[in-house]
This record gives sequence, C-alpha cells and structure tokens, in this order.
Amino acid sequence: MATLNITINDKPLQVEAGTTILNAATAAGFEIPTFCHSWNLKPYTSCFICAVKVEPGRGNLVPACATKVAEGQKITVSGPEVDASRRMCLNLLVSDHCGDCLPPCQTTCPSSIDIKGFLALVREGKEEEAAKLIREKAPFPGVLGRICPRPCEEECRRNRVEGPVAICNMKRHIADTELAAKRKPQLPAPAPSTGKKVAVVGAGPAGMTAAYFLRLQGHAVSVFEKHKVSGGMLRYGIPYYRLPDETLKTEFGAIEALGVEVKYGVEIGKDIPAKKLEADYDALILAVGAQGASPIGVPGEDLPGVWSGIQYLGESGEGATPKLGSDVYVVGGGNTAMDCVRSAVRGGSRATCLYRRGREEMPANDMEIEEAEHEGVKFEYLTAPVKIEKDGDKLKLTLIKMELGEPDASGRRSPKPKAGTEYTVSATAVVGAIGQRVLPQLAGELGLDLVRNGAIAANPQTFQTSRQGIFACGDCQTGANIAVRAVGNGRKTAVAVDQFLKGEEVKGEEVLFNSQMGPLDTVSEELFKDAKKQDRIKMPVISDGERKTTEKEVETGFNPQDAKKEAERCLECGCEAIKDCRLREYATKYGADQNYFGRPSEEDSRRAYQIDCSHPKIKMQSNKCINCAACVRVCAEVKGLSVLGLVNRGFATRMLAPFGRSLVGTKCDGCGECVKVCPTAGVMEKKAG
Repeated sequence: MATLNITINDKPLQVEAGTTILNAATAAGFEIPTFCHSWNLKPYTSCFICAVKVEPGRGNLVPACATKVAEGQKITVSGPEVDASRRMCLNLLVSDHCGDCLPPCQTTCPSSIDIKGFLALVREGKEEEAAKLIREKAPFPGVLGRICPRPCEEECRRNRVEGPVAICNMKRHIADTELAAKRKPQLPAPAPSTGKKVAVVGAGPAGMTAAYFLRLQGHAVSVFEKHKVSGGMLRYGIPYYRLPDETLKTEFGAIEALGVEVKYGVEIGKDIPAKKLEADYDALILAVGAQGASPIGVPGEDLPGVWSGIQYLGESGEGATPKLGSDVYVVGGGNTAMDCVRSAVRGGSRATCLYRRGREEMPANDMEIEEAEHEGVKFEYLTAPVKIEKDGDKLKLTLIKMELGEPDASGRRSPKPKAGTEYTVSATAVVGAIGQRVLPQLAGELGLDLVRNGAIAANPQTFQTSRQGIFACGDCQTGANIAVRAVGNGRKTAVAVDQFLKGEEVKGEEVLFNSQMGPLDTVSEELFKDAKKQDRIKMPVISDGERKTTEKEVETGFNPQDAKKEAERCLECGCEAIKDCRLREYATKYGADQNYFGRPSEEDSRRAYQIDCSHPKIKMQSNKCINCAACVRVCAEVKGLSVLGLVNRGFATRMLAPFGRSLVGTKCDGCGECVKVCPTAGVMEKKAG
C-alpha cells in the first residue's frame, strides 16, 4: 500500500493511502470529536463536529470521518477557526436538547451537593455512604441539615406534584445516623504532606471548609480565629435551638482532628500583623465574614438598651442569652431578625418584629416566619422606626406607617413614609437586624481592592484577590450571605489555592456544561404523569411549652422509616448517562451555549420531553436525541432490523420507531447495539429492577 506525506497541526506524518483524516489523526494522537461516527458504520457526516481544515485547495472545512488523506495535505484539526466551527455545531445541537445533565436541585445548591445521589443511598439504607458523598462537596451535613435556607427545595421538581422533597432535613438525618453509628464524622485520610503551608483567617464555614479540602490535598493548614471556639456566624449568629453547640463542636472538631491547626484567641491585625502571615505562609485565605452591623439609621440608636442583631446573637453564642426585658422590638425582616425575635421569646420577652414592607416582601424564609408566628411573635408590617428616646428605665420608640411605591434596585416595591401616621411605643430593648457589612481593616492592611459594598474584590471563579497568593471567600467576599454558599465557595477557593501551590495555572474548579430543560413552571407535564402523590414527611418538633422556655433544639429529626419514605419521593431528575455523555464532554471543551439561539418559545419546533419506556430492556428518550442517526444506521446496517427511523425533516426531524409505534411493538430484540453508539442518552439500557 502506498504511503502519503501529510502534516496534521504542523506535525509531519506518513500514512497509508485510503486512510481517512479521522483515522490518521487518531493514530497520531490527535483527538477529533465525533457523534455520528462508529467503527462499524460507514461515514455519515451528519453532525459535522469532526470538521477539520484542509489545505491546499479551497482551505474550507471538511468532515474528517469521510475525507481521505491526499499527498501534501496540510490538515488543521484544532485551532481558533476549527474550534469555532465545532462550537457553533454544538450550540445548535444543545439548543434542541431537551434534558437536564444535573438535577435542578443540585444546580441550585450553592455547594453543588449530589442530592439525587445521597437520597438514593438513603433509600438503600446506606446513610454512612450518603454522608461521605455529601462531604465530597461540603464537610458539614449536620450543620447545613439544620440551618440551610433550602434554595434546592425551591427548584425541586416535586413542587409540580405536591411539594418539594425535604432535602435539608435529609442531610441532618444522614449526619445524625452516621454519628449514632460511628460516634464521630467519618472523614477521608489526607494525602501525603506537600511541604506547603496555608494560613486561613477565620474559623467559620468558609474558612474551615477551605482548610478541610486543603488538608485533604496534603497541605499544612493553620487557621487563626479571634474567638475561643470555631463556627463563625454559625455559632455567633444562629441560636442553639436551631443549631446546637454539640453539632458545631462535632463537625468543626472533626476537621481539627484531621490535622488542621486552629489558633484560638488570635486576632489578625491586632495580635499578629496580616503582613506577617503573608510572609510566613505559602498562601493566605481571608474568611473573616461580615462582622459589622448595619445601623438602623435613626436618632438614639446609640442609647443603652439598643442592640444590633449581631451583638445580641453573638452574646447568646458565648453561652448567655442577654435578658432584654418584657417588651422587645426587632427591626428587620430577614432570617437574623427571625432569630432575634425567637430568642427574645425564649428569654421571656414579648417580641414584636417591625418591617418596613409587607409580608410578601420579607426576605426571611417562610418557614422561619411561620415558626416565629407559632411561638407568639407579633409582626407589624409597613412600619419603620423614626427615633429612639430614653424614657425612664425604658425606651420610647417612635414609629411611622409606610406605603409601597415603585420597585427599587432589589426588585421589591420601595417603602415610603405616610405623613401624619407617627405613633410611639414603650420598649425595654430595641434590636436592629437590618444587615451586616464587611469590616475593611484587614483588607486595608494587605492593600487589597474592595468592591462597592465594601467586600473584598476577588475573582468569582478562583477567589484570588488583587494580590497574588491571597484569596478571599465567604461573607467577606460576597457580602452577608447564606452559609451553604460560604461552604461552596470555601471548597472552590481550596481548589484554586491547591493549583497555586502546585505552580499550575490558577483556574479554579472546573465548570462543566449543564443542559437544563428550563424553569420549574415551564417543564412538560409529561415528566410528572406517572408520579403518585405522597405527602412530604413533617419534621417532628418538641412541645410548644418546651420550645418557648428553653434553648433545646426545636426539631428532633426523622426516624429511619420516615427518612426512607421521604427519599422515595425523589423523582430522580438529571441524566443517567451523565458520566459517559459525549455531548456534555464536547460542550464543556468547546464552550457551547445552550441559549445561543435563544430559549424555546411556544411557536418554535424545538423538541419537547418525549420518552418511550415500553420495551423491557431499552428506554428511548427522543427529547435527548441530537439526530446523529447512529442508532438508526446500526439497527439497519448491523442488525438488519430497521427498528428505528428518522421522521419529519429539517429542525423537526425526530428519531422514532416507524409510524409512531412504541418500541415494544417493533422487532427490537433489546441487543443494545443502539445504546453502544448513542453519544447522549437518546437510547439507554433500562436499569435492572
């Protein structure tokens, strides 16, 4: 056989005449993506993702799977022009791909926890394995299972049936079950020492999460904490009746037992200069939270008896809830305000929450508001303080009624005072819980850039600040936020720091392409047609009398039977073929954009959810098909059955059984050849059982 001289990406090669460019490139170690190509099928060129540039000649792009080499060819198999072509092909394919790579609960979770995975393990009674799975993304299942505001549950598809799966409560069940069986969290062993040292400032959720993942990579980690115990705002901003001291000690202590050194009672910038940490360690992470309280902004707020929410809850976190007297007014509508009014009730006070907007605009979680109402908290909506005055041994609080105007920058209607509606009330204490801010001293000492809200400026992907080797995560980087986001960002920071310490390009955690069907209210009703209604398991709680008079944890946890029932409510969204899907692999590699051609509308012909589970062995999901026709051809050319075909033309083309029949009504013998060639999850083998 004659040999030909060619170059592929400027690499000289000799190949046999008659060889396709795809085979020649593959043999030489070059990767060319393909969808419609299979070794046992003739070239088809339907997807065109294998396109390469060939010169001399027109210098245009040709399909590598069907084009044979010729003497003197100069072939470009990767580069800006070729990659752009592949990206555009992928943009078109994924725009018509109706399927989720990951479940919407997982994509919504700021820590990216594999919720579907841990629920499946609970169904099998494998809570200890479920705890290990959660800790691949977040080291505090017991903590987050008690206080997370549950953004995942808002996007749970079960909302379209009867209500979301109790995802947060299930994390708590998993952690509690593991603790009962093993007496301590089961953490993986760290890698061998790298000889690198990292300093972390702040032993809150972000700092300790970063320390955990860096320690697992073999780095030595020292955490500097100004308080006597760890936990950050989890301890000093959340009452023990929601998050017990023992839970914090157990999960944060486990990280110390892993070999993370925590130096308590050390305030950086006061006891040790921040510059010294920068000099003594290979990398520095700032995770100091948002420790400053936003002022109420009225005269008299500096009087004795006026507290900030951070101050009040912080003293409670030290072990002694301050006594605020008989009548406490809390200003604010967030979760911190709810913690303050509920804590005041436990201190024997009559508690009133003042909020300048209406109930619908309150940023606190509905569950927290409902719990406060249940415990006797009074709510005064459309009400704001005007001034605070001393009145003997009490305070005189002047209030004014508000009315809602046009939406402001937050999207909520802006409150405006109603003239002539002022009135006064008598209070023994006033608590301002209207926000937190980042204290700038540490960033100033290190010469770091700040953003508009005073938080530390950092790359949102790598969390690297304006100075090399210094990273920031948690509330000091985002501004006051939720703990589950601090945990997720702590993990992502650890990835970037590990890259920095290894001398690699600091890119942060890899972002994989994720196909999504669309918002919860737009997905097809077909997804839920086989779901039987099953009420959500309610979390057991202690008695009303107990909860109002003690700091005892209100919720008591699921029993194993109820946990299994709740886990069975999961609809198992997301793709079963996610680990093997070439569409996702290439869409990630080439930066495909599912919305490049816009979101689907009612008028266009993009595919919708369509699944055929009639066959005992094979499941067809036409909604995930990309029309590569590999399954159609292998069934016809290899098996000789012609069970599948392409119906319609153009953008409306669909892979289906002939004449709209179900697969079970054809000659399909379940051989699985179609599954082997499918690059997505258009055809799949059914799960056993």
